[in-house]
Amino acid sequence: MNKLSIIAFKNIALVKEIESPENPGGLEKRVALTPEDVGQLTAVGVQVFVEHGAGLGVDFEDDEYLKNGAVMQKEDEIYKDKDMIIKLKGPSLESISKMKKGCTLFCMAHFHSFPDRAKILENNQINVIAMEEIFESPKAQTDEQILARTAMADALKSFIDNETIGDLKIFVIGRNRRLSGAIRRAGNRNPYSLNLLHKGVKFEELKETGSETLYFYDSADFNDSNGLIEKLKETNSNIFNLHEFELKSGNVAIADYKKSHPPLEFGLRRIQCLHETGQAGARYGIKLLKENKPHLDIREAKVVVLGYGNVAQGAMHEIYDQGFKNINILGRTQTAKDKIDFWLKDVDLVVNGADLPRELRGITYLVSNDHLKRVIPKGSVVIDLVGGSETNRSAIESVLSCTFLTEPHFIKDEVTVSALWGWPMLGMMRESAIKYSSQITDVLIRREKLIEGIDTLTAGVKRALVCGPFE
Repeated sequence: MNKLSIIAFKNIALVKEIESPENPGGLEKRVALTPEDVGQLTAVGVQVFVEHGAGLGVDFEDDEYLKNGAVMQKEDEIYKDKDMIIKLKGPSLESISKMKKGCTLFCMAHFHSFPDRAKILENNQINVIAMEEIFESPKAQTDEQILARTAMADALKSFIDNETIGDLKIFVIGRNRRLSGAIRRAGNRNPYSLNLLHKGVKFEELKETGSETLYFYDSADFNDSNGLIEKLKETNSNIFNLHEFELKSGNVAIADYKKSHPPLEFGLRRIQCLHETGQAGARYGIKLLKENKPHLDIREAKVVVLGYGNVAQGAMHEIYDQGFKNINILGRTQTAKDKIDFWLKDVDLVVNGADLPRELRGITYLVSNDHLKRVIPKGSVVIDLVGGSETNRSAIESVLSCTFLTEPHFIKDEVTVSALWGWPMLGMMRESAIKYSSQITDVLIRREKLIEGIDTLTAGVKRALVCGPFE
């Protein structure tokens, strides 16, 4: 690999995760960079110092870092005279004083959740680039994603034109990446309801058919062994096949979309395990539900997912794979004050993936304490995938701040609630560490070239400079 011509951050410290405000008990064991990715950095001319034992929590030995060109240092040396300090979680308060003035801390900073620490970092003139605030710039969309959006748009066109979309009940049959994109587009159009049905559903199990229903499926990934589609054709239901749309109009639809939709300035988070967060949170929620309601047939359980973005899609993935027949997906229409009670009544599992705008946090709650007391049945489970803190509240009112591995859930009015900080630590620790590391390396030396310094930040990284710049 060729060495980089411009390297502003010549000395980088990869530090071990220790106890900090968002890591009580030091139970976060992941490391921000794998030995292989450290090797990518040293190959282009970056000197990387790694704290002894930094990777042991996810089975990366010190020798592996040494073989990839790292210099190993002890705890009392690792912060000294470094241009950049890299870690996953925010720093402990004690470690901030060890950082040299004007250095750059690159981590999941969560400034709005920990304002006291943010003030200390500012007072100590530490530049902070928050990993969670770095976004694609411009937004990148694959042809597959565009196909899904345009297919659902075509399926909904007549309902939007006739202004009957508010009465439409949409049922997506099966789950794959293409259908996930279609779900996003459907949710954005504010139908009466939106549901994800398991592909094994039988016609006799459908509760709604007729002209105010739309059944959307992808025959490229759906072996209709139950003859569901043929039976639906005998009703007055609307039926749309994504694969059929792809064969007839896919290439033209994708090309037309690209012409009429120039890329947005910002896209998705660049450093994230959002899908894995949804999967891990839903998996834990299902585990709690089985413990709370041992006689419940999970396949028949009533589950609602708030939101349809990246985190919520991960939750749908897990819930679907565990055999739930029907997932109620709630968007803006369904979570309105006069509608939400209907969806929460008799619910067994609530998974929140809806991230409220910052100005509404602490003011608006989608699932209130009154809902726990009055609407949601005892023994049910509420999983909050978004979380927050006392200064940056969640859409779940009972979540004053995130829970941690030391005590991952609590009981409120006989309803179990969990809002874990770092969901992928539940069973996906090594896998998520590897994914984070690859993304961090990409931001440092490839697409965004962060390694070239604060003066040359791309638009997607510049917005993530939450403290500084200081020299």
